[in-house]
Amino acid sequence: MAIIDLSAADVKSALDKDEIILIDVREPNELAMGYIDGAVSLPLSAFDPAALPTGDSREMVFYCAAGIRSARVIDYLQHQGVSVSKHLGGGIQDWVGNGYPLKFE
Repeated sequence: MAIIDLSAADVKSALDKDEIILIDVREPNELAMGYIDGAVSLPLSAFDPAALPTGDSREMVFYCAAGIRSARVIDYLQHQGVSVSKHLGGGIQDWVGNGYPLKFE
C-alpha cells in the first residue's frame, strides 16, 4: 500500500467536514510549540499501535513536523497489517505555511 501525501488544504477540508482523525506523532516538547486543534497525540518515541483510536468510521491521517516521521509510522503500521495510508505531507510546517491556526495549551 502506498503512502499518500495530503496537502494542508486537503487536511483542513477533511477536518472541517469531520471526515478524519488527525494523529500527531511529534514529541511533547514539540506540542508545546503548537498543534492542530483536535489532533490526538501519539508521540513516536512511545508509539503503540494499540493506542490508535478504534471504533470510529473516520479515516486516520498522521502528521509530524515535516512529514518524515509520519511517513515512517504509516510504513510501520502497514507492515503490521493496519490499513492506513495518509499523512500531512509537509507536516505542521506546511499547515502553518498555509496560514492555518495552531492551538496552544
